[in-house]
Amino acid sequence: MQKLLISVVGCATLALYACSGIPRQEQEIVYRSSILEDLPFVYKLTVQQGNVLNQDMVNQLQPEMNKRQVRFVLGTPLLIDVFHENRWDYLTLETRGRQTLEKKRLTLYFNNDQLTRIEGDFKPEPGAARQGPGREAVVEVPDYRSDEGLFAKTLRTVGLEPAE
Repeated sequence: MQKLLISVVGCATLALYACSGIPRQEQEIVYRSSILEDLPFVYKLTVQQGNVLNQDMVNQLQPEMNKRQVRFVLGTPLLIDVFHENRWDYLTLETRGRQTLEKKRLTLYFNNDQLTRIEGDFKPEPGAARQGPGREAVVEVPDYRSDEGLFAKTLRTVGLEPAE
């Protein structure tokens, strides 16, 4: 009887220890096409996924805009839930290699086909929609010698001008 009691207490102790709050490290399965990916000189492509959003686009949103007007300003939403047709989700994700650089979301709520609420990382700035995109950009293009080859550039860098 005593052996049975000791074995029951021992099993219960082991079971409680196994279920204790000791955190386990979950292993993430990572697809690696090559072992060379982790080398510092390997170029890692920047990938942008989802919707392209910026503050100027969000500033154009006005309360009581209909869904068609919002789609014109922001584009088609990434997620339209079948069960919540009055909620649109715009998501943008920018990654380089396996590193997440930027992750933003914008959620729009509609009532009777009119915009009622905006949530997420972008907020419309008051008064910015009235000003409009009246900014002007001046771009200066540097001189470019399109007919100059590698040999001519090397001679010019050394100080010897090529014969023309």
